[in-house]
Amino acid sequence: MTSLAVVEALPGVGLAGDRYAEPKHRRSPDYEVTLIESENIEAFVTATGHALAPDMPRRNIVTAGVRLNPLLGRQFSVGPAVFEGLELCEPCSLFARRTHSEVLGFFRGKGGLRARIVSAGRVRVGDPISTKSEGPER
Repeated sequence: MTSLAVVEALPGVGLAGDRYAEPKHRRSPDYEVTLIESENIEAFVTATGHALAPDMPRRNIVTAGVRLNPLLGRQFSVGPAVFEGLELCEPCSLFARRTHSEVLGFFRGKGGLRARIVSAGRVRVGDPISTKSEGPER
């Protein structure tokens, strides 16, 4: 996992340089991008006392100030790139093995969002997230 200030979102591929951009690593054709709310990571740390850095859930994009679950089934933009929320990312045993067993219960329903890329664009740290019917969120 490497944090990047800018990454190219590529429809039908994923994020440039990500291992899931290679078809042999993708679980399905739409397995392109995952997002998670930084607030849920911070809440886990507060609730359990365990350390959990933003990269430890191994999601591609860590958001702040935006609820991801309502984006399920909707198109939204991150900067100029457009995504579609496909399914919730529920915590898995690999996440628990790499971090703490408590993640399985804590992150149920708040483990993030799996999305596909609808249109390309450069995603930058700090880019606003917005849907077609609302203004930008952070």
